[in-house]
Amino acid sequence: MDPRPPQWLPPGTPEPVTSPPPPPSPFGAKPTPLWKRLGAPLIAAGLLVFKFAAKLKGLVLLLPKLKILTTSGSMLVSVGAYSLIWGWRFALGFVVLLLVHELGHVIQLRREGIPASAPLFIPFLGAVVAAKSLGGNATAEARVGLAGPVLGTIGAAACIPLAELTGNDMFTALAFTGFFLNLFNLLPVVPLDGGRAMAAMAPWMWFVGFAAMVAMVFVFPNPILLIILLLGGFETWRRWKERRAGKGAEGNPSYYDVKPIHRLAVAAVYIGLIVVLGIGMSETHLERTFDDA
Repeated sequence: MDPRPPQWLPPGTPEPVTSPPPPPSPFGAKPTPLWKRLGAPLIAAGLLVFKFAAKLKGLVLLLPKLKILTTSGSMLVSVGAYSLIWGWRFALGFVVLLLVHELGHVIQLRREGIPASAPLFIPFLGAVVAAKSLGGNATAEARVGLAGPVLGTIGAAACIPLAELTGNDMFTALAFTGFFLNLFNLLPVVPLDGGRAMAAMAPWMWFVGFAAMVAMVFVFPNPILLIILLLGGFETWRRWKERRAGKGAEGNPSYYDVKPIHRLAVAAVYIGLIVVLGIGMSETHLERTFDDA
């Protein structure tokens, strides 16, 4: 018997040939390319911005006129920069502590009748306040200089009850960092706050502070310390030459003529800050690290 099918039946459909699936990768599934993951959100954001561009135009033109944006914008940049090291939560708290410190200078400058700019933040260098003068004499300069650490110390201390209420060691670490930064700022070398206090106490201490900065640069090599050292060296030398020449500062020959009672008051605040900050650092020092979740 002929095993072949009858000729009148249609030919059968050949069965498709399939190759076996590739073995799974030992490294897991291949990740979706970054451009595919970000492409859709970016396109959607672009369309949204384009849609509301006309409405935002008036606001954009207004932004340069708002001085607060200089502070807030530079704060955001600083938070972003410090977040690369510590995470955004600690970075935000750190920048807020810097803001509190600088506001101390701003408040005192304005109490002295001196116009002062809002703080400008510079990542990894802190923040600065622009003012044409630091007061008509060394006593006023010392008050302006010490106002930053005074308010900064209060801001750092405010982190302690937050740590107690939340049980989060991050606030304790912020308190310690704030105490340390304000203590560092009391080094008796210009342009640090301690150098400004020495203008009313004992200007010769500038050289002691400068020597301490040189030692710190050798023991803890750091570009920020090096910048402070260079600025401090030039400023100390310039001021000392002016003082020796009887020119004083800011064109006032009697700039450094400080009454004994004022010198005593500045010394009391300066030494008191050092004691409080030292105790604060001791009480908030953590033996273990914390995770920024």
